[in-house]
Amino acid sequence: MTMRDYVIMTDSCCDMTAEMAEELGLAVLPLSLQMGEATYRNWLDGREIGFGDFYARIRSGETATTSAISVGDFEAAMRPILQSGKDILCISFSSALSTTYQSAVIAAEELRGEFPEAKVLTVDSLCASLGQGLLAYLCAREKQAGKTLEEVHAFAEGTKGRVCHWFTVDDLNHLKRGGRISAATALFGTMLAIKPVMHVDDGGHLTAVGKARGRKASLLALVDHMAESAVDPAGQTVFISHGDCEADARFVADEITRRLGVKTIHINFVGPVIGNHSGPGTVALFFIGTSR
Repeated sequence: MTMRDYVIMTDSCCDMTAEMAEELGLAVLPLSLQMGEATYRNWLDGREIGFGDFYARIRSGETATTSAISVGDFEAAMRPILQSGKDILCISFSSALSTTYQSAVIAAEELRGEFPEAKVLTVDSLCASLGQGLLAYLCAREKQAGKTLEEVHAFAEGTKGRVCHWFTVDDLNHLKRGGRISAATALFGTMLAIKPVMHVDDGGHLTAVGKARGRKASLLALVDHMAESAVDPAGQTVFISHGDCEADARFVADEITRRLGVKTIHINFVGPVIGNHSGPGTVALFFIGTSR
C-alpha cells in the first residue's frame, strides 16, 4: 500500500515570508483585520495591506480589530486538497490567543465525514508569530526528510512546548489597549522608560517575565534568555520578527551570532494581525530550548 501524500497547512500568524512558505510547500490561510471601513486579509506577501503601510497607519493613531479564520474558510481550503487524494496536517495559531484553532478542529471533523478515507490532523501550536513559523518550518523539514503524516504530527506535538518565544515592545500602550497589561503598568513603564521582557508560556499565553531599563537592555535580555535555555544554539535555525524596526532585529541577530555562534537566522515582520496587539517596535526572538 502506498503512503498518501499530505499537505502541511498553517495560518498567517506564522509570520514567515511568502517565499519561505512556498519553498516549504505550506498552504497558508490568512486571518483578517479591519481598519477604518476596509477589511484586509493578512496574506504573507502583504498583497492587501503592506507591512510598512500597516505600521505607518498604527503609528498615526489608527486602530484595527482582528478576526480569526472561520470554519467555512478552513473547509474551503481543505476540501480541494482532500479531493485531490491528499491528507492534511494543520498547525494553528495558539488557541489561547485566537479561535482559529477551534475553527480548524471543527472543519476537520466535518470533512472527515465527507472524506472517510482521508486524514485531517490538527495541532494547537500554542505558538505565535515566527514561533509558530519555526514549528511549521521544522515540521516541513521533517516532511521533506520523508516522515509520514503521523510522524510529523507526533513531532509537532513533541516539539511545540520547546519553541521559546522571547520578546519586548517599545510602546506599552498597545498591550494596554489589547488588555494584556493594566493602564497603571503602562503609565509607570512609559514614564520610567521601562521595557517589558515577555514570553509565550506553556499554555500559549503572553506573559511578562521581566523588565529592562531602556531599549538596548531589553534587546540584550532576549539574548540572555536564549543563552540560558537554547539547545545547541550554533546548530539550529533561529527566527526573529519585528514590528517595523529591522535595525533592532539585526542588533539581536548580531548579538546571538557573536555570543552563541548562531549561523542561520531568518528575520521578518510581525504581521498586522499580531502587530495590532504588540505595536510598532516589537522585537521577538524564537528558538528551540530545553523548555519555554
